[in-house]
Amino acid sequence: MDTGEITVDFATELELFLGAARRGAPISIRVDGMSTLGHLVESLGVPLTEVGELLVDGRGKAPSHIPAAGESIAVRAVSRPQQRSEPVRFLLDIHLGTLARRLRLLGVDAAYENPDIGDAALAARSVVERRVLLSRDRGLLRRREIFAGAYVYSHRPADQLDDVLSRFAPRLAPWTRCTACNGALRVADKESMRGQLRGNTEQTYDTFAQCVECGQVYWKGAHHARLDEIVARALAKYGV
Repeated sequence: MDTGEITVDFATELELFLGAARRGAPISIRVDGMSTLGHLVESLGVPLTEVGELLVDGRGKAPSHIPAAGESIAVRAVSRPQQRSEPVRFLLDIHLGTLARRLRLLGVDAAYENPDIGDAALAARSVVERRVLLSRDRGLLRRREIFAGAYVYSHRPADQLDDVLSRFAPRLAPWTRCTACNGALRVADKESMRGQLRGNTEQTYDTFAQCVECGQVYWKGAHHARLDEIVARALAKYGV
């Protein structure tokens, strides 16, 4: 049953989820006396993973609140850094492979599913392994069964990395995790690498690391300078 109108004012950071006609001013919507505040916010296009405080006439309310006619709602964005009670671990969807590799480069636990296993399986893994699901798919982030989630705001990997690091402030431990499989790296001596390397790599380099999970071998090759730039920039901005 229609019981009247409420006004909903979204934080500027959340307006990108709204249609162009709904940006820049509070939105008036009708309420039915049954739908929750969380449902109404998501029906306007904003995933609850991106919502911080929900204020009703200036007082904090839970997403389960049932709005009544005449109420004024303020929807704030999540605060940064977003505080968590346990070390953060991530799960990234099929479209965020480069971000996954960059997080692993920094020693951040970042699981990545390739090929695509589907939304239901991603959500289930998020719950079983207590991982924050990172995605640009708002539909995926609206699934109720996920452990936790976060929208990745940019298409550019460098900006995506800044987004995740500024939001969650994970502990950085560069060069300790395999960028291929997320496993831990161990120092490997040159003798143990004999017969495992192509070309003249064995003669050219003396320092190696190897993944304890998949066996991938790493050394400071031609690509190292570019990776070192990514690490140095992250440590300068987000290192402890």
